[in-house]
Amino acid sequence: MIEMIEFEEELYQEGYNLIAGIDEAGRGPLVGPVVAAAVILPKGLVIEGLTDSKKLSKKKREYYFSLINKLALAVSISVVSAKRIDEVNILNATKEAMIDASNNLKPKAEYLLIDAVKLEVELPSKSIIKGDQLSQSIAAASVIAKVTRDELMLKLDEEYPQYNFKNNMGYPTKEHLAAIKKYGLIDEHRRSYKPVKDAL
Repeated sequence: MIEMIEFEEELYQEGYNLIAGIDEAGRGPLVGPVVAAAVILPKGLVIEGLTDSKKLSKKKREYYFSLINKLALAVSISVVSAKRIDEVNILNATKEAMIDASNNLKPKAEYLLIDAVKLEVELPSKSIIKGDQLSQSIAAASVIAKVTRDELMLKLDEEYPQYNFKNNMGYPTKEHLAAIKKYGLIDEHRRSYKPVKDAL
């Protein structure tokens, strides 16, 4: 677990105290928003077993979600719609969500650790490939983003049960693609994604 706080420890030694981890959920799905989260954890905190949200079971994610919300100094979430994703593309929409999440932190961050993406921000920052498996702060953000997005998809599932979003979370499963063929598209489908474009 020590390696999960190496980046943070280094920054504490450099005099930074408020270090935010930033990550997103929902770049791959055909439906729904992309969600970014920014999380500042207290110095010295080690959350055992916390890692990339994709490697955790649903139950574990929900456990960490409430734990992070309880222990964090700040948590901020930004949701960017499918419509916006179609307007600016998924990478730019992701960056918008990440910047928005980091800007809305209270207290403000002094340094940003970002999963994979490079952001044009005034704050000092570091982009870390597979950051959600290497930095506890980014892993915390990945859990917050994923659980938040899954909850939004469950609401969408209640409105449109025929697409089975509660199981596919908007990803292009065989079943989801078959449902698009059968029932057509909803407003939350991302028109710029190839399988959706093809359905048009």
